[in-house]
This record gives sequence, C-alpha cells and structure tokens, in this order.
Amino acid sequence: MSTNGATTVLRGGTLFDGQQYVGPGTVVVRDGRVAAVLGPDDPGPAGAEVIDVAGGLVAPGFVDAHVHAVQGGLERIRCDLSELDGRDAYLDHIRTYATQHPELPWILGGGWAMSAFPGGKPTAADLDRVVPDRPVFLPNRDHHGAWVNTRALEIAGIDASTPDPPHGRFERDADGAPTGTLHEGAMHAVARHAPATGDDEYYAALLAGQAYLHSLGVTGWQDAIIGAYAGMDDPGPTYLRAAQRGDLTAHVVGALWWDRERGEEQIADLVSRREAFTHGRFRATSVKVMQDGVAENGTAALLTPYLDRCGHPTTNTGHSFVDPLILRRAITRLDAEGFQVHVHGIGDRGVREALDAFEGLDPAADRRHQIAHLQLVHPDDVRRFADLGVAADIQALWACLDEQMVDLTLPVLGEERSRWQYPFGDLHRAGARLVAGSDWPVSTPDPLQAIHVAVNRTAYGESGPAGEQPFLPEQAIDLATAFAAYTSGSAWVNHRDDAGRLAPGAVADLVVLDRDPFTGPPGEIGAARVVSTWVDGTPVYQA
Repeated sequence: MSTNGATTVLRGGTLFDGQQYVGPGTVVVRDGRVAAVLGPDDPGPAGAEVIDVAGGLVAPGFVDAHVHAVQGGLERIRCDLSELDGRDAYLDHIRTYATQHPELPWILGGGWAMSAFPGGKPTAADLDRVVPDRPVFLPNRDHHGAWVNTRALEIAGIDASTPDPPHGRFERDADGAPTGTLHEGAMHAVARHAPATGDDEYYAALLAGQAYLHSLGVTGWQDAIIGAYAGMDDPGPTYLRAAQRGDLTAHVVGALWWDRERGEEQIADLVSRREAFTHGRFRATSVKVMQDGVAENGTAALLTPYLDRCGHPTTNTGHSFVDPLILRRAITRLDAEGFQVHVHGIGDRGVREALDAFEGLDPAADRRHQIAHLQLVHPDDVRRFADLGVAADIQALWACLDEQMVDLTLPVLGEERSRWQYPFGDLHRAGARLVAGSDWPVSTPDPLQAIHVAVNRTAYGESGPAGEQPFLPEQAIDLATAFAAYTSGSAWVNHRDDAGRLAPGAVADLVVLDRDPFTGPPGEIGAARVVSTWVDGTPVYQA
C-alpha cells in the first residue's frame, strides 16, 4: 500500500481534520501527501486502491510533544514493570526476570509506580528477597527516582556516612542508613556503576519504542532528553544512526539536554550537536531545561512550602535546578541561536520561573517555546502563556484522581493549591496554544487514553476515584480541542506546518481508528483502538 506513484483512497468513515470534526468523508493519498478530502459519496479517482475504514475515524497522526522513546524502548526489552500494578506484582516479575536471565550481571529496567509503596518509597529489603546476589537498579515511571537493592548500594559504596549529592537525596532509616530509594541526582551514584549499554542494545530499544508508538497511532514526536541523564547515555547517536540507515520511520525533533551543572558556555556545544545530529527525519533543534523536580518526592519548585502528612507547613519549597537569573540569560541566548526551548515545569514556582525567562523575547522569531507538564500553575500565570506565545505542553493522562494523586500529591499541596492542578480548561479559555505528549515511559504513550482523561478528567477502565470521580471537571476540554492538541498542536510545536492536518498538500501522516469517538459516549473515548498508522503515505503499522 505504498503511495509511490500510486493513489490510495480511505473511505467509509468519518474525519477529524486536525482542528475540527468533519464527519463522514473520504481522504485521497498520493505521493506521500493528502491529494484531496472529499465528501462521503465521492468514490475518488478511478483505479485507486480503496481502503474501507468501516465506520472508523481518519485523523492526522498523533504527535507526542514530550516522550523518551529510547528510554521507553529500553525498558520494554529489559525488566519492564510499567504494565504491572502493585508491590507484589513487581517483586514476582523481578524474581522471574532474574531467574530467566542468570547471565546478566545487573538487573536493569524500571517503570514502577510510587503509589505502590507507602510514601512512594520502596525498600532494598524487598528486592534483596528476590535478587540477593546481583545488583538491581530500577528507575520509577517518572525517572525522578530509583529502587535499588543492598548489593547495588554496596557496589556504589553508599552507607550511612555517605552525604546526599547535589540535587538529590538518599532515602534513609532512623539511623541514617540508605533504605533503597534514590531521589533525583542520587540515582547517578548507583547508575554510574552499572554496565554500559551497548550501541546495538540502544538501537534495538529505539526500534522497539518506535514500533510501539506507531501501534498507538503516533507518527512523530519530540524526544525530551537528547543527552546523558539518570543512567542513560545520550540517545542522539542512536537517532542519527537510525536516520542515516533509513530505519527512523517517524518524524522526530530532539531536545538537547541542558546540563544544569554548567552555564552559558555550553551553548556553543549545543550548536555543534544540533548540526552533528540533524539528518533526515531527525532534527536536534530544541533544548530541554529541567527547571524543577516532581511534587511526589518534594522536589517540584513551589511558591510556598509543602505540607507534611498532617497538613502543617514544612520548610521545603522544592528545588529550582537552574538559577532563575541564569535561566533567563540562557533562554535569551538560546532563542538568539535559533533554538526552541522546552522547559520541564511541574511546580507553580518552576512554571513561573520559566515564564519569567521567556519574557521579552520577540514572538516574531517563531521559536515555539514550550513548558511541559504544568501540574501546578498559579492562577496569576495562566494568561501569561497566551501573552508570551509559550505553548502549554500537557500530559493529560495525569489529570485524574489516581493513587499517586490521592495518596502522595493532594496531602502535600493542600486544598487551595490542589485546585490549581492541570488547568487545561483555563489555559485553553485564556488563549494558550495546547500541545500534548505522554512523557513515556513515565506513563503510557497511548494518546487515546490521555485524550479520554482530558475530556472526562477520569481514567478509562479504572475503578475507584480515578475512573469514577472527575478531578476538577471545570478544567476538562472538549474532544476536538484534545484531538487538536495531539495532532496539529504538537505538529506545530515541532515546526511541521505541513503535518497535523487533513487538507490537500499536507503530508499523509495519518491514523485510522476502529470507531468514531466523536459520535460515541464520552465515557468510551478510551475504548477506541488504532487500525493503522501511516507516515508519508505509507503504512507503518496495521492491526
């Protein structure tokens, strides 16, 4: 079904054009482009290959604006906990994986949820019972923490006398001995002792990640860390290898990692890396700055202190990983060098510091800067996204009352601040440009699951509060807005103005769903499945 010189007609379904729902219609694809969008009764050109969509929806392919595809793929081919639920399931799987792989000197993988453990803190003692003889290093889903066993701590020389590293913390018992949870920069203290991942394993990880994303309708993405981080080597060479070989079937923008231990002197290196890595379908044209951490471990930067478990203010306001004055100077210089800047902002102070740093830039330069995650946005800052022309990069799947939100987040934020979380509706009403991503492997990269939460503020298929009680329903967005964020919005933020649309001349990056979510009940959006995914008019996935 390649469209090299041939014409393909997708008919018998309904259309979403990247901005709005069209209803019944037909799409004609020729030479990798959308040649025409026709009415439902138009048969299309004679002699074309006709594909019956059978009542499904044809839309522009999903574009994930914030994902870690090599990292996610690597977890899929290692000890992958991401599809499991709960401490016992994790330990059973780790035991089985270790038994099946006696040749491995370390057990590596990850994907556990903090909510599976009291206070979000798993212990080395648990791991010691299932893998006593080899070191274990398993980052959690958000990759801001890791779970290790005693053997790993011993190899790294970490004990009660070891001080916490900059930008990190060892979880400890009453005597000061590390208990097996590493936060932020503390992960590196163990990760640097693990065996190096070979080039071929990274390559296999990228191809596995790409295949999985294609199976979910994703035709392109922005990889949010092109650089060494949390025990992972720089994936830039892996992307370049795939692009040069023609194995990169997705269109990918790489966000080069801003080393927070360095200053503006690294900008020349970033310019050189942009030139070295950009090839074919991979463009290293963005820079990623992690401004703060996450709320669940107390590292997201807040304007006022966290609360303790009893509701009393603490002295902790989290971490600004980059000094706000340095951040402002750096962003000004990066903008002048032609880079888009992609900032991780979770806490209200982290978000405000990023917005402050974007003040005064010339919007006519069209860099399409973005702030990702936006868990906690102070009401005074909501309108600034539109005013400054900064895209709001949302991870909609997180905006529900899951166990992590209920057990770990709401108690430390308190009632008033908790109402400021994931304000997608307010951002949209204030004129912000919404783009969307998953942050996989932090959470599933399935856009339909995220879109379901964006519209319903509940999680599809979940029991309890997450699936039954809408979280801040006034912040829901309508289905067309959610689809647009994941298609034309994210294509726009990746500077692909000829993608994310169903219109004559647009690239034929398409997804075909097995049903039309626009005509079914909102509570069933998450039930939709991908039938096929197309990049440049060629199928890259078929169910």
